[in-house]
Order: sequence, then C-alpha cells, then structure tokens
Amino acid sequence: MALIVQKYGGSSVADAESIKRVAKRIVDTRRAGHDVVVAVSAMGDTTDELLDLANEVAPIPAPRELDMLLSSGERISMALLAMAIHSMGFEARSFTGSQAGMITDSQHGAARIVDVTPIRLREALDEGAIVIVAGFQGFNRDTRDITTLGRGGSDTTAVALAAALKADVCEIYSDVDGIFTSDPRVVPGAQKLDHVSSEEMLELAANGAKVLYIRAVEYARRHGVLIHARSSFSSAEGTYVLGEGMKNPREAEGAAMEEPIVAGVATDLSQAKITVAGVPDVPGKAAEIFKIVAKSGANVDMIVQNVSATGRTDISFTVPKADAAAALKALAGDQAEVGFQNLVHDDQIGKLSVVGAGMRTHSGVSAVLFEALSAGGINIEMISTSEIRISVVLRGSDLLEAARTVHTAYGLDGDTEAVVHAGTGR
Repeated sequence: MALIVQKYGGSSVADAESIKRVAKRIVDTRRAGHDVVVAVSAMGDTTDELLDLANEVAPIPAPRELDMLLSSGERISMALLAMAIHSMGFEARSFTGSQAGMITDSQHGAARIVDVTPIRLREALDEGAIVIVAGFQGFNRDTRDITTLGRGGSDTTAVALAAALKADVCEIYSDVDGIFTSDPRVVPGAQKLDHVSSEEMLELAANGAKVLYIRAVEYARRHGVLIHARSSFSSAEGTYVLGEGMKNPREAEGAAMEEPIVAGVATDLSQAKITVAGVPDVPGKAAEIFKIVAKSGANVDMIVQNVSATGRTDISFTVPKADAAAALKALAGDQAEVGFQNLVHDDQIGKLSVVGAGMRTHSGVSAVLFEALSAGGINIEMISTSEIRISVVLRGSDLLEAARTVHTAYGLDGDTEAVVHAGTGR
C-alpha cells in the first residue's frame, strides 16, 4: 500500500460531470489499496470570476477580505468532490487549508507555507477515509486569518502535503498528458517527456511552461517529493519530475538515465521590456536604477547594457507586464537624480527559452538556436543564459513561429500531434 497525494486543477473539476469523473479516478486509486489525499482547485474559472466580482464592488479590494472570498472557491469543489465519493460508497472527508494544518506567513494573496501540521488528515487516513483538501489556502497563526498562496497555490498545497505526510508520489493532474517538449497548443508536434529533472523543470516553469508552477517544483526539490504530472482526462502515464538522486519508476533496476541535450522549448508572452536610455556611463548608475526598480516591487528577469557612446549608455531589462507601470512610475520619479535621458516601454515582446541538462556537456547548442532563428528571418533583441538554459527576447508576433522552428531544429518533433483534453493547460 502506498500513500498517494493527487492534485486536480480547475479544468479537471469544471462541472458536475467532471467532478464525478475525478471522484471515480480517486475511488479507483483507493480500490487498488492505496491511501489517498487530494488537493483540489476551484471549479473552472471560479477564481477569476470571484476576482472580477470583487473588483466590481471595490476598485481596490481589502486584501484580507479578498482572501476570504477567493478561498471559498476551493471549499465548494472540495465539498462537492467528497459528496461524489460518498455516493460511490467510500468514506471521504473534506478539509479547508486551516483544518489541514497549512500554516503560512501573513502575506495576503501570496502567502508562503511555513509549516504543515496534518494531524486531522492523518487521523482520517488511519480511519480509512479518503482525504480531500482545499488547495491554494492556509492559515496564519499570529493574525488567525485565512490566507491564499497565489498563482499555482494548489500545486504547492499538494506538494507540501506530500512532503509532510511522506507520500510515495504526488500526482499533479491537469488537462494535458504530462510535460511536453513545448506547449502542445503552440507546437502541435511536441512530444511528452518520460521524465525531466527538477532542475530542468524549474527552468521550464520559470520561462513560461504552465503545466507545473515554479514554487511547487522548488518545494518538491527541497523536500524530496516525487512529482508525477499527468492528465485527469486519460489513464496514460505522465511525466516524472525527478529530484537529485531520485530514480525514474519506469526505469529498470540499475539502468542509467541519459540526460537529454535539450528537454524542452518554453515560450512566454507575459513580459515587457523597459529601456532606460542615455544613462551616464559612470560606476553606480546601474545600481541606482535597479534599487529603484526593486522598491517598486517589479521582478526583473533579463538585463542588457549597450556599449557606451559619448559617455552615455542604454540599459534594457524585462519585467512581468503587470509590474511595468509601477517600475516606469518609480524610475520617472527619480529621473533627475539618476540623470538618464528617457524611458522606453515595449510590451510587444516574447521570450523563447531552450532548456536541457545536457547543455553542460554538449557544445553547439546555442549555434543551433541562432541558426534556426536566422533561417526563419527572426531577429533577436536580448540574450540570457544559465548553465542549462538559453533565453532570447523576440518580437511577440514572431514567438509562435520561432518556437516551432527551434523545436524542429533540435529534432524534438514527434510523428503525431499532442492531445490537449480541455484547453487551458491547468
């Protein structure tokens, strides 16, 4: 008997029929002799609809009350799922995040987990019940308030529960069959990966891959949780995310895994580029600029500084589109002090990233990327690299074609088109 944690996203529990289908999968896992703990998201687009409603009644909703509102979505789906399981003749108990022992800091809307005390969950498991937990939410001991974990919070809930309960595997269910070499909505010939390292998955998630969220992957790597990303719409095996020293459950005993040169191609249209033009080319100016940006709360990704001309230089960087306005306002407010000439904002960019652990030991990976983009007539505006990643900024209108071109250039195309069962990737 294994202890399995399962997570189901909003598209997997979008309506009554979907909930019954998920309940059957959970019951089948229980019938196979396993203990089951489930983290569930709000149904379909419930969270977005609640956000829209909040913004209709208040231009800037109070953070505490917004968390109270948003956490209700998961409570609805957890109760309905438990009811569906009961109707199939199995005991199920639903728990809110606070009842499940998800202890967080006090940051409303983006709380971080500081401890997990799943006492009630363990008691329910010992009594033979299937445990259903509302994802995305927790409880702060000091304020005694409900908190929410932010985007991808249900993934993080599931991984945290798996770590605290010492589960054998954490199954993350969505509407695609696993982790692909690229987004199958963008690259129809993308292939499902049998396994991927947590290091590669962190890079893919950070650069636009939406199947798993970066916080959940990082938590799993830190706590040694085996993730199995798979679809709730099929029974096919998915993709295992392996931390350091982990063995792929599919591999024969003693078999060695070969690291792929390129594991995947990720795309991201969520960023904007800001150029601080005419910066005095003297020591300390870059530090001044990025201190201002940091105080605005903007999260900087890529940075490029041009060669100095006539004693001045341009510094370009990318930030999430949602952070751009705050960064621009902060920089404009300190323009005289820093001494730059003007600001340029560009929200029509796209980022393409090539990720693979094999880059460490294989040469020529960057040459393939640049040759493919050149042959496609696609211009590169910025370049950033890590040990296992190359990222480039392009025109947003070129991004989809660039992804397909680069995917083909690395020999990643499959013989058949990938199947997307619903349409959101979550």
